[in-house]
Amino acid sequence: MRINGDLFTHKVLSTPQNPANAVIQGVDEILRLYSTDIVGAGSPSPYIVHGSTVATNALLERRGARIALVTTKGFEDILEIGRQARPSLYDFFVERPAPLVPADRRFGISERTLHTSEIQTEIKPADLETLASELAALELDAVAICFLFAYVNPQNEQIVAEYLARLGIPISCSHEVLPEYREYARFSTTVANAYIRPTLERHLSTLTDSEQFPKSFRLMLSNGGCVSAKNFESAGIRTVLSGPAGGVLGAYQIAKAAGYDQIITFDMGGTSTDVSLCNNGISLTTESTISGLPIKVPLIDIYTVGAGGGSIATVDAGGAMRVGPESAGADPGPICYGNNGEDITVTDANLFLGRIAATQFLGGAMALDLNRTRAHVEKFASQLSIPAPQAADGILKVANAAMERAIKVISVERGFDTRDFTLVSFGGAGGLHAAFMAENLGIETILIPPNGGLLSAYGMLFADVVKDYSQTVLLRFETGSETLVDTLNTAFDELLTRAENEMKPEGFTPDQLKIDRSLDMRYEGQSYELNIPYFTETGAQALVQRLHAAHDQRFGYARTDAPVEVVNLRLTATGATDKPPIQRLPRVDADPSEAFIVQNRVVFDGETLITDFYRREALQPGNQIAGPAIVTEFSATTVVPPNFSAVVDAYQNLILQQR
Repeated sequence: MRINGDLFTHKVLSTPQNPANAVIQGVDEILRLYSTDIVGAGSPSPYIVHGSTVATNALLERRGARIALVTTKGFEDILEIGRQARPSLYDFFVERPAPLVPADRRFGISERTLHTSEIQTEIKPADLETLASELAALELDAVAICFLFAYVNPQNEQIVAEYLARLGIPISCSHEVLPEYREYARFSTTVANAYIRPTLERHLSTLTDSEQFPKSFRLMLSNGGCVSAKNFESAGIRTVLSGPAGGVLGAYQIAKAAGYDQIITFDMGGTSTDVSLCNNGISLTTESTISGLPIKVPLIDIYTVGAGGGSIATVDAGGAMRVGPESAGADPGPICYGNNGEDITVTDANLFLGRIAATQFLGGAMALDLNRTRAHVEKFASQLSIPAPQAADGILKVANAAMERAIKVISVERGFDTRDFTLVSFGGAGGLHAAFMAENLGIETILIPPNGGLLSAYGMLFADVVKDYSQTVLLRFETGSETLVDTLNTAFDELLTRAENEMKPEGFTPDQLKIDRSLDMRYEGQSYELNIPYFTETGAQALVQRLHAAHDQRFGYARTDAPVEVVNLRLTATGATDKPPIQRLPRVDADPSEAFIVQNRVVFDGETLITDFYRREALQPGNQIAGPAIVTEFSATTVVPPNFSAVVDAYQNLILQQR
């Protein structure tokens, strides 16, 4: 949080039963600790950007709302059928994620809109009455409405939504959530929106109903921007990666200031780990999958796996160790929290090996139960018939393997060499694992920002107000077809008008907006598109040449003789906000002794080594640390293994490299 230009940080334990309570507590405490005037009589409300993993965790853990799907009769099983893509083609034991809506809650209604926008079959009032009574009997939390070709003409969806409003529950329509073709992605995204919406609404209502929290604040979006909380209904699924998006934004800004343009962000929290590749800029995508569910809205290209500090270690029926994706959360949390937890977690394994200082957790505000942790780790090891240190180390290695696979998905599998990148590690648990993962991936340099456990919150201070718009057009684009350019400009004008109208309540006039236009283009007959920047003065020939160049760069060839199609129009409106400065400090002596705390025994690869512990807040630019060492701070812990060394740079980042 910034108050009068100064940066203050604070962290409290999460409250899983209602995450909003921790947000309220944290904001209230930091305002009372650092300023008594900002919430006093006559004082302005603090500017708050709020992001969370509430929606992410609801999808990962399948703890969202009880919903139903209403669709065109005969297409009730689209969610089950999916597409031809088979990500695990040679896995004999793969299990497809179950649809968010089971078959008995998927309803078809007689209606049909043609691709020309003509209403071929109108909805009958009797069918509406029957549908409403069937849904009312199911005690639903929300409904998703997804009809064929609703992106061309939404009339039938609007009729059903208006009639079902009497149910008094949130209704998500595909023409509002994603007005684009390809029914499976549109249906999946709309259903996911309905699935998380009641959870998010409860979360936000707790905030707005609290006397200790400002009534006006902004929500972080998955695309790296933010919007006013009062526009939540239009945000919905676009907040699904809001917390992780803030982390990527903050990591990129800090790394760029420190001179690193090619980075892989590694955000390890309690429940999940989020990774993203930034190659001279933040990567955006409209094709993402979260927990096996296609989500087709603009968002930062983040890959999420169910591995975190709270991931639970188990022994399967074959006697093999497994870690995650189940998590102990914060309540009861890891065994070491002392909340009567019984499941061994990654955090417990780190504590058992000495990599977390039991008396320094949260800056000493919370003591960890080492004795109880030791007893449970030893009991767990007995199931595997191995020594306890080996079992704890195995837990960490299994968790690391899952996270390394996630990094390879966004790098190696897309043609990038991990050795060309710097690993930027943050999150409460990131620093505990970063060095070991970097070594396995061939990454030479690790950057760990200060307050790593709070970086996602810090990154939100860099967020502009951003709104994305899209529309499917499906137009053939032949070379020299300047008439089509006029058609595109007209369609973009309609999106621009929407953007200008919706950005006014955000406090931005049309002349304050930065407008970016792009086209999803492809060769005729292809089943995928490439996004091409578009400018209103761009001619047809130039657009075709840009597609050829982009296709050649991505796939190694271009079909210069093939007809070209424009599939989707995309427009992004951005309103700039004030950004916090990133302060550069002078370097001092290399000796870090002022930050030294104590020496303790820590286990590395089965060997117990005397290890120096340092307090991160007391380190100064220029300080050098030789491993093995542990650096503790209020929100995170960093492990410097025996074969690594660390130096504090001018921005107070810890830079780790192998010796």
